[in-house]
Amino acid sequence: MKKNASTLSLIILIFITYWGFKLSMPSYKADATTSLTSFSTDRALKHVKNISKKPHAVGFPAHIEVKNYIVSELKKMGLETNLQTGYTAGDWANLSQATNILARIRGSGNGKALLLLSHYDSNPHSSFGASDAGSGVATILEGVRAFLSENKTPKNDVIILLSDAEELGLNGASLFVNKHPWSKDVGLVLNFEARGSGGPSYMLVETNKGNANLIKEFTKANPDYPVANSLVYSIYKMLPNDTDLTVFREDGNIEGLNFAFIDDHFDYHTAKDTYDRLDKKTLAHQGSYLMPLLHYFSNSDLNNIKSETDYNYFNVPFFKLVSYPFDWVWPMFGIAILLFIILLIYGFKKESLTIKGVLKGFIPLLIALIINGIIGFFSFKILKKIYPQYQDILHGFTYNGYEYITAFVLLSISVCFYSYQKFRKVSTSDLVVAPIFIWLLICGGLTAYLPGANFFVIPVYAILGSLLVLINQKKPNVFLLVFLALPAIWIFTPFIKMFPVGLGLKMMVASTALTSLVFFLLLPIFGFYKHKGRLALIALLLCFGFIVSAHINSGYDENKAQPTSLLYVYNDDDKSTNWATYDHELSNWTKQFITDNKKNAEALNAQVISSKYSSGFTFTAPAPFKNLAIPEINTTKDTVIGNQRFIEICIKPNRNVNRLDLFSNEVSINKAKINTIPLPEDFLLNRKKGKLVTHYITDNAYTEIELVIPKNEKLSLTIYEASNDLLTNKQFTIPARPKDNIPMPFVLNDAILITKTISFE
Repeated sequence: MKKNASTLSLIILIFITYWGFKLSMPSYKADATTSLTSFSTDRALKHVKNISKKPHAVGFPAHIEVKNYIVSELKKMGLETNLQTGYTAGDWANLSQATNILARIRGSGNGKALLLLSHYDSNPHSSFGASDAGSGVATILEGVRAFLSENKTPKNDVIILLSDAEELGLNGASLFVNKHPWSKDVGLVLNFEARGSGGPSYMLVETNKGNANLIKEFTKANPDYPVANSLVYSIYKMLPNDTDLTVFREDGNIEGLNFAFIDDHFDYHTAKDTYDRLDKKTLAHQGSYLMPLLHYFSNSDLNNIKSETDYNYFNVPFFKLVSYPFDWVWPMFGIAILLFIILLIYGFKKESLTIKGVLKGFIPLLIALIINGIIGFFSFKILKKIYPQYQDILHGFTYNGYEYITAFVLLSISVCFYSYQKFRKVSTSDLVVAPIFIWLLICGGLTAYLPGANFFVIPVYAILGSLLVLINQKKPNVFLLVFLALPAIWIFTPFIKMFPVGLGLKMMVASTALTSLVFFLLLPIFGFYKHKGRLALIALLLCFGFIVSAHINSGYDENKAQPTSLLYVYNDDDKSTNWATYDHELSNWTKQFITDNKKNAEALNAQVISSKYSSGFTFTAPAPFKNLAIPEINTTKDTVIGNQRFIEICIKPNRNVNRLDLFSNEVSINKAKINTIPLPEDFLLNRKKGKLVTHYITDNAYTEIELVIPKNEKLSLTIYEASNDLLTNKQFTIPARPKDNIPMPFVLNDAILITKTISFE
């Protein structure tokens, strides 16, 4: 391959990779004056701005303000609005009083209804909730407004549910599905969510059985920018799920589609989830899903959504969503093997392939794959040693995470080029055999154990086509080989970015390994490059450049704020008082109260309060005594009937509180009710760390506990009562955080915590 052709092919490959990402979502254009019957991103943004002025978790004053705003906007559209209020505990024993906002557009038919879903509460206690899920609420409000402006009556009813207390345990969704009569009318749910503040919105199916009919109907609705694949769907079905839509599937056997974005994951559940940081293109992407799906499903038969069969599906530019039945997965894999065998025989007969050359081709492949796998596996562990402050970003995606992804991808490419430079005398046709063999092994395993990823075999068909070209032509057309590389680039490169962004930099190994595997698929092109060593050096230098950039940006500033935490902990049993923090690297703000003293942290962590990542206190320090109002605890019943003991306790706060956690010793609890709400039997059988319930309190409500235990067992309960007012309580003089600090998410924070243990002999 000529030098100019090599350079041009490399430029084209870089361009089509960029183009693939670019075409995955719409661009943003100011559209405040667009037709009233069209979705306007600018009009939706106004809703986001109004919803995200303050943190508005359940029990917070702004929660009521956001609820009233949404109700008023629905009424402006002429919709009758209903509120559904009640206690639920969900599957996680997180009790709260949820208030759902409901409205209904009546259709002309009597079939199943389409439900539009998002949640309006923000995460406790400091998130402004612009993306999660103000963006979802805004998408629905603007979409419904545009839909109603057409003055057309749909065939199906359209129900709008803006649920409450999603962040606490999917409580609002549980309240609707299990206790509202409208839930029986629902045939399909469209749920709009967020796990970051930008990037493409991924479509994710939620179904108890097969996805075939949902995928076919989604394709007919024809959204312009579908981003979805059945690999993520298959993995999702294997994992514990935690969106409102899960409740519809599990409790109501109702199918649905999730739409959620994950880029800029560092903003997730933080005080940086603000209007200014929401990517306008992302909001436009949500709107590009809603409008065609709303029009299509409001007029289609929702009684035939369920299916017994599954489809493989994936998106590529120009073709949108490509799908085929699971019945095809083994034939497709079998045909790929057959073609590979035929090409091997044909290549050896034509003497375009040699046994020695083919065997040598496995050496650079294995060297590159092993080295890059090791680099990816240990990368974030090493980074946390070098930059211990990364430990305080609990979800594991740092502010400079994109720079690290780019750096390690470039390092992987460098290793690949260098490995193959050492085998430049081996013909390209011989080198290509090993990647096909490895990829067929991968596809075989996926087809057997994760059939939703069978579409990985499609780029294998493309490289088989490249092998046919290489067998027949000593100087193949570079543009033909680039064309055959398109499936590998457009199908796999999004995964290289998606895994470490969505799951944290601990998943960097997925990026480095997949980069290597994609490189192998491009060997029909790269094999002809004469200066692989130079390209390896260029990639390595670029890698160092991004590493240096990441280092420069490893600190904190106002836009990349340090997560910090501080609590005042009073133990009423021994009258001890402590400052406590979850910080691994103490900030100057935290050091005003705590020094590097882990002496008491272990004792305070004996029963750590529930948190998303099971985080425990890292540092503690003695704190001054404050005269705090202790909760009133009354035993209203303690009776033995037969072999069971019935205990009822009422806990009333004597100060303004937000949360009460209740733990027990290792006693068997046969039944439990909290404020008359039964806790799930499965939860009681599999309680972790003794957790009994977490009550997120509204209006300083009491907590009433009814327990049934074996009569011979001795019960001990530990109560953790928390208020998120440490920085505003008049008994304390806590300075405001500096602008380069934010409250640490996912943990109890800025709180006054009172603990007390009671025993029943």
